[in-house]
Amino acid sequence: MNSKTEELLQRTFDFGVDTLKFLITLPKEKVFGIITYQLGKASTSVGSNYEEAQVAESNRDFNHKIGIVLKEVRESNYWLRVLSEIYTNSKNKDELKNF
Repeated sequence: MNSKTEELLQRTFDFGVDTLKFLITLPKEKVFGIITYQLGKASTSVGSNYEEAQVAESNRDFNHKIGIVLKEVRESNYWLRVLSEIYTNSKNKDELKNF
């Protein structure tokens, strides 16, 4: 495995973990529960699908799995944008900028 692949594996893993750690800090109100669930699934799916792509059975399978990674990244970005619009806690709002 080349160093760029290893770096991306680590970065996608870190993205999922960092997102989950951030989500734990959100209020327990129902509206945040929806976002927590959706963003938690999408952000961790980025890394798991990239991990899975590394053992693809063919080029077509690899491309399909990378396509799923892209979709999950876009979904994560959507939920992060929603959060940045509705979340008023200034400390955590600054943390959102790290994503």
